[in-house]
Amino acid sequence: MISDLINNPESKTLEFKRDLSSPRSVLRTLVAFANSAGGHLILGVADDRKIIGVENPLDEEERLSNLIADSISPRLVPSIEMITVEGKTLLVVEVFLSGMRPHFLKAEGQQSGTYVRLGSTNRLADPQLIAELQRGVAGVSFDALPMPELTEDDLDLKAIAKDFEGRNSIDKRTLQSLRIMVKEQGKLVPSQGGILLYGLDRRQYFDDAWIQCGRFIGNDKADIFDHIDIHSPLPKAVDEIMLFLKKHAMRGADFSEIRRKDIWSIPVKILREVVINALVHADYSHRGSPIRVAFFDNRIEIESLGLLLPGLTVEDIKQGVSQIRNPVIARVFRELELVEQWGSGIPGIYRIAKAENLPEPTIEELAGRVRFTIPLPEILPLTREQSRSDDRRRVQSNAKPGLESGLESGLESGLESLATRILQSLNASPLSKAELARALGHSSISSKLNLRVNQLLDLAFLERTIPEKPNSRLQKYRLTDKGRMQIS
Repeated sequence: MISDLINNPESKTLEFKRDLSSPRSVLRTLVAFANSAGGHLILGVADDRKIIGVENPLDEEERLSNLIADSISPRLVPSIEMITVEGKTLLVVEVFLSGMRPHFLKAEGQQSGTYVRLGSTNRLADPQLIAELQRGVAGVSFDALPMPELTEDDLDLKAIAKDFEGRNSIDKRTLQSLRIMVKEQGKLVPSQGGILLYGLDRRQYFDDAWIQCGRFIGNDKADIFDHIDIHSPLPKAVDEIMLFLKKHAMRGADFSEIRRKDIWSIPVKILREVVINALVHADYSHRGSPIRVAFFDNRIEIESLGLLLPGLTVEDIKQGVSQIRNPVIARVFRELELVEQWGSGIPGIYRIAKAENLPEPTIEELAGRVRFTIPLPEILPLTREQSRSDDRRRVQSNAKPGLESGLESGLESGLESLATRILQSLNASPLSKAELARALGHSSISSKLNLRVNQLLDLAFLERTIPEKPNSRLQKYRLTDKGRMQIS
């Protein structure tokens, strides 16, 4: 076993050290292993993987044991073995995922001395990650926690009823069964998962619980051609993300013919699984950025907030090992048949890729995020000249006021009237979403209004007054020339 370890590169669960000359670095690694997925630290191996051994191994073993006992809290008791390889003695320290996490360096305190493992490096845990480690040990999930200041009126009951039409009647008993609402001090209140799924004003409580989709020119983010922000209930967001990806997969093609034959230049089945996985397993307790879907010429990247749960590695999830970060969200997705059985999604992605002779997707843990990269089976080049040509073609096809030709970008038949009213409301001057809601006679910014505004942006009928800061609180929306053509 030791020879296998030495032949492997450093990783989330493996690190090599020459000696104990830098004990703080060694202690950080042991803390990070205990808080993440366990691992092996091998002393007596040089950076080039040459076995140099440990001088005075008995003394060094005692020194290391004392360092661990004196420096790490709560108490950590790893296994330390002396193993002889090529006539030299190595110290092999095995740490298991701890049931007493988070561990931290006493001298630095919990807030400044808690580390987790990210790839082959140690990362300082922020307060949100420390809280997640504590919840994991206590068996409490973030999305199951109550929001006692809210009531049933803060949920989009119409969206829930529509999603569950023909499945369940939506009453308080059903909402409690789904844990969209939970008991708190004798009354039913929304859970955090309930608000994440169906909150009328989700962004007020969870800034980053939305999805940002972009189509970039080339293979980096230097030049963006198109983007859309999705704020719909999470189950609805699945189809909206897929619609955005499909729209950009069929540039210049006959959309109706592609849809009829269900033949795409992107791996639709794989992408749908990855999208659902990102929505269900994102760490919504973190702040910083939304779920991101980036479409490049040669690949599609889907990133969600949060590292893998403690105890999991990339290899584990590829093999089907599953831990559910958000059981409330996962339960609703399961009831809506958006997921089949736990743990089947990721292995299924790799089976599909192999069966259809597609490039193998990759999974990476980044700084506070998990990125899933899906290589495209063929390059889909997009140039600025092509985008201008496509724009001219769409303007010609949309020459009349009716918005039915916008169907390929997501406007549903029978619902164009709201889109038309939005355009008419913006004819006089730019408005914020709150001002637009009032102009339309709405009491609040509904998910449907958010959807229509985003789709009109996607169609280039609207534009932002502050395009460089899409989420600015001062953001307003105005008509483009193309939008004015629709109401002229």
